[in-house]
Amino acid sequence: MKKNLLTIGLLSLTVSIQAQNILMHVDTSAKMYVSQGTLVYNGGGLQMKGTGNVENHGNFMVVGSATDSFKTIDATTGVDKTEAAGGGNFVNKLNQPSNFAQINIIDNPTTTTEDESSRYTYGQLYISGIPQANITGIVDQEYKQISQGDYQQMGIPFYDKTFSTLSTELGKTFNTTRYSKNEILSYDNTAAVSKTVTNLNSKSGTSLPASIYLMVGGFGLDANTQTRTIKGRPFSDSDASVSLSFNLTNAGTGATFGNGGYGINQYNEYYNSYLHDPYHIGSGGLYWAGNFGKNIYQFSNPFLTNLDLSRIAYDEPAIPNDGNNLSNIYAVRLEPSGVQYSAANGSGSTGTFKSITFNAGVPTGDVDYTMVRPFGTFVIKLNNNDGPLLNLKTLRRFNYLSRAASTGYSVTASKNTNKNTGTVKQLGVIALDSSGNEVGRTYYVVYPDGTTGHSVDSKTQIVGYSTDIINTYEEAANGGYDLNYTNSYWLYINEANESNFLGKNIKLVNYDLTRATSYKFEVRENAELVPAGTHQLSTGIGFYYKAQNGTLQPINQGATTSVTHAEYDLYYGQPNSAVLGTENNTKPSRTVVVYNPEITNYIVRFDPNWKKADIQVYDMSGKLIISKKDVTTAKDFVIELDGSVRNSYLVTIKANNGEIVNTKILK
Repeated sequence: MKKNLLTIGLLSLTVSIQAQNILMHVDTSAKMYVSQGTLVYNGGGLQMKGTGNVENHGNFMVVGSATDSFKTIDATTGVDKTEAAGGGNFVNKLNQPSNFAQINIIDNPTTTTEDESSRYTYGQLYISGIPQANITGIVDQEYKQISQGDYQQMGIPFYDKTFSTLSTELGKTFNTTRYSKNEILSYDNTAAVSKTVTNLNSKSGTSLPASIYLMVGGFGLDANTQTRTIKGRPFSDSDASVSLSFNLTNAGTGATFGNGGYGINQYNEYYNSYLHDPYHIGSGGLYWAGNFGKNIYQFSNPFLTNLDLSRIAYDEPAIPNDGNNLSNIYAVRLEPSGVQYSAANGSGSTGTFKSITFNAGVPTGDVDYTMVRPFGTFVIKLNNNDGPLLNLKTLRRFNYLSRAASTGYSVTASKNTNKNTGTVKQLGVIALDSSGNEVGRTYYVVYPDGTTGHSVDSKTQIVGYSTDIINTYEEAANGGYDLNYTNSYWLYINEANESNFLGKNIKLVNYDLTRATSYKFEVRENAELVPAGTHQLSTGIGFYYKAQNGTLQPINQGATTSVTHAEYDLYYGQPNSAVLGTENNTKPSRTVVVYNPEITNYIVRFDPNWKKADIQVYDMSGKLIISKKDVTTAKDFVIELDGSVRNSYLVTIKANNGEIVNTKILK
């Protein structure tokens, strides 16, 4: 995308307004239009008077000092406008408001009708070096966001903004009644709880931190149907009164999470009813065993620019870097959707997310989502409590794509789109419906330090959601299913050691062939997409797939294949006859019993080949508490357990074809 640079040097209609310096003054009735793709640099203060305004579709930098200011003033009195009686002077516009749900990715030159790198763009404002007291100007920020369900996850990038003003700006009335879906909740990292904002006169950046993670009641909220305007004073990046750097330590120290997250918080809610933590797989397949809820931090973007999280895990001394080195980070969670509230069994709210892991040495998983837009939120999961520094100020970026590892930090740094070859190989399998719409995805990552099979030492694995329709299963040492865990969990991101699992298979399973009718393949090396059509990676080895009763096929970047069976084999490296002879090709039942946080209860997800099933659930005394005959397997079966009772259960599921699955629920 072509960029234009407009440097505002000594251009000024009014200089040295009062005791604060103004380099650029937009007088009443004057208009300044900043087009998409333009970068305006103003090396000092900026003032707009009366109806004079800046309509920003591009990138605007205001870089000043302690004596400079950012102001919007009344045309008659010259006093600062207030939020209630002001605004309209500096307006950050959405350029493609209908594209708000699309993610920007590297442009595909073969699709000449679209530049995928600029699907969704918007005006961004970067203010640096000016103290908070001198930032009195009101900015109109246009807002549109995917509707996330019962609670909208968002931040407020404005200083001293009263929450009650959101009622007018978002077009609905908020209250302080918890569980009404009309209240505002703020996440407390130490207590690991979403607290009700009991006073709507509370203010962002003063009553609550600048980067506070908010859950805004979604009842009647039209965040995805109408472009709204939210007003306020931007945050200063150089004022001690505004905290934008954090030592990540002691998250959850105020919580007793209990076994599997069944501890109770101050609102009498189970922690596992709202804290999603699929990042550690313990013994017995309980993926949160011993680690549930620990070292989780939730933040929002406090700025009117994007935040680039792609390099927060790595120190890069050879190039100018952003000063972040979260070397103990496991993952970042972004893009929540489908958030639902359930009053049963320990009230809470949760949804589905995108996840990026970092332990491989480069980002893995949903790496296209590393850019956090204004108003956006993100969640960090650390491996331990070592307390690294997270500096949000240095993560700001005008670009809509993350910077490459070889690109030095700068708010205006260019994106290097050359393939960065290396040692971390990732295969993405994207499930498409008959219209070509995505309905699911899963990832397989291989690298020299990867961990093959079930292990508490897995570095990039993430457990799949109960609502996913495709994922992979834990692999045995020689390939195929690890029968110890097929009924316990499956994986959204699966990993294996590059050398000891070369040419061996993992199992990809499709639970809904009526929806997922084709697979598209996405191949990356060191987090970078390889060129379209590429099969062999820098090692001279590539990925392969094989359908049931099918032949082995090489996987090329961007290729699509129709789905003919519920089960596929995925390989890194072509298997030889010796490997094929030692694979575990025993076909287990793929019926699983998993916890579904959306309903705060366990479900049975049935093997796609089953038609009917009988289900029996016993408590540990041997008492039969649930017995159902001829249950249809076309949809998940909810195991309706009393959430207030701490107990363990034995679940026996028998299919119409005679297959039997026995598993335990530990509460």
